[in-house]
Amino acid sequence: MSDRKDIKKPYPFLPTTKDEMHRLGWEELDVVLFSGDAYVDHPSFGTAVIARVLEKEGYRVAVVPQPNWRDDLRDFKKMGRPHLFFGVSAGAMDSMVNHYTSFKRLRSDDAYTPGGVSSFRPDYAVNTYTRILKELFPDVPVVIGGVEASLRRLTHYDYWQDKLLPSILKTSGADFLTYGMGEKGTIQIARYLDGNKDSLTKRELKQTAYFSSEAPGEDDNTVILNSFEKCCRDKKAFIENFNRIELEANLLNAKRIVEPTEDGYVYVNEPFAPLTQAELDAVYDLPYTMLPHPRYKGKTIPAYEMIKNSITIHRGCFGGCSFCTIAAHQGKFIQSRSKASILREVERLKRTPGFSGTISDVGAPSANMYGMGGRNRELCSKCKRKSCLFPNLCNNLNHSHRELTEIYREIDKVDGVKHSFVGSGVRYDLLVDENGFLDSSSKEYFTELISNHISGHFKVAPEHTEERILSLMNKPSFSLFHSMKREFEKITRKNNKNQQIVPYFISSHPGCRLSDMKALSLNPDLKRVYTGQVQSFTPTPMTRSSVMYYTQLDPKTLKPLFVEKNIQKLREQKSYFFKK
Repeated sequence: MSDRKDIKKPYPFLPTTKDEMHRLGWEELDVVLFSGDAYVDHPSFGTAVIARVLEKEGYRVAVVPQPNWRDDLRDFKKMGRPHLFFGVSAGAMDSMVNHYTSFKRLRSDDAYTPGGVSSFRPDYAVNTYTRILKELFPDVPVVIGGVEASLRRLTHYDYWQDKLLPSILKTSGADFLTYGMGEKGTIQIARYLDGNKDSLTKRELKQTAYFSSEAPGEDDNTVILNSFEKCCRDKKAFIENFNRIELEANLLNAKRIVEPTEDGYVYVNEPFAPLTQAELDAVYDLPYTMLPHPRYKGKTIPAYEMIKNSITIHRGCFGGCSFCTIAAHQGKFIQSRSKASILREVERLKRTPGFSGTISDVGAPSANMYGMGGRNRELCSKCKRKSCLFPNLCNNLNHSHRELTEIYREIDKVDGVKHSFVGSGVRYDLLVDENGFLDSSSKEYFTELISNHISGHFKVAPEHTEERILSLMNKPSFSLFHSMKREFEKITRKNNKNQQIVPYFISSHPGCRLSDMKALSLNPDLKRVYTGQVQSFTPTPMTRSSVMYYTQLDPKTLKPLFVEKNIQKLREQKSYFFKK
């Protein structure tokens, strides 16, 4: 093959067909990426990020979005055999969450498909795509990644089959799995398969998982879990596994994990260190067009419409909510972009067709964790806490909002930006305690936010009002909502604005009974508050809450826990909220 660094790209997108590939002067490919989502060349879409990162390294990459798995499989064959590997992702969501409601009813739409049409990806998409590729090209390695693969990398509870499933490496037959945010892991695997440029062994591929028949040797840096078969027999063994997996996922210096199965071992190598600011900037500075591929001919892709005028400013979350997968996938440690990188994206957004001057969200998983982390990194390297916020605010946490406030103001100074809003959820336990604001930076940030960056509705997620349920969720006391609401009302009165708090709640979380939803609905702090946002709990792989749901035990104490599993009663819990 010719020197990949000499590749010229007159075509702004990565190719999705042979014609587009030939337009670039390419006769063969290094990597072909299959995705359950439409191809949108925007950094909010994981496939686009991985494609651009590989491209920057000089690899020839094609994207096959939403391949048809029900016909003669021509979509899987059309780009031919790649030099290095096939990459497979279900898309931005687990395909089962994408397809089914919490009541196990089939959804009628799909936000990641042109026109919002459903049924353009299979159930368990990673398994389906990978099995087809291994059947057609048995000698070509398949690398799986994205949320579905990442959160199913070890034994996990599957709500839709109501049972434990083994690692997705076993069910799919994939050769490698890159977990978490996959930029560095994918590049390392590419180099490994491309003549082992880094002279690494399989064991040394960080943030990578694989299956092997070889037993692990003695190693102080390796954790051996209970086997998949033992977990199926013994729910407490499954809890023991989960507690150790969760611990390692939240450590700054994690160990390798090995899980035995009937015929071998699933190896999950230790992760990379969190990306530095320069590394994260480099990912977002890649030449994304910020647009859907022209193949869609102007069809609306709902997920793109939601994010096309938004900017992600950091990754990760140290909130540690029991029902959330953000930390399990993106990590607990916040990785923030530089102000310069964020402002460069603002300039690029201004040049995007259809931009009207309004940025819909300057956000992240939790909008107000930008630049935060441990004051003493040495203490962080020894810390075993899942959350920096629960059951109390970590004394080592730098929770200043000054940098973030300054970024909001700098964005608003950019010529051509009329408004910048924050649509992501804000953690108010980083702003207030029972007595009011935590510090002067919190007060300044909240005043700036409410005065200039919400479009009438302020989104927060208390999730519940009852302390017993909040404790199971790893969420702060509802008294903090009361404190935040008091400060919110002061600011809105001063500004003479008609603004509302929009709180999000979860019904049917493990431990929650109908009486708890009644108490929630009658809470006096919710009077005159818009309370239309209630979601029924859905057990998803690799969360503490899903472990509670499956085992009906508290993973911390191993004591029995009430779990509502009757579909009709689940509906009652959700609907009760609207009967007040």
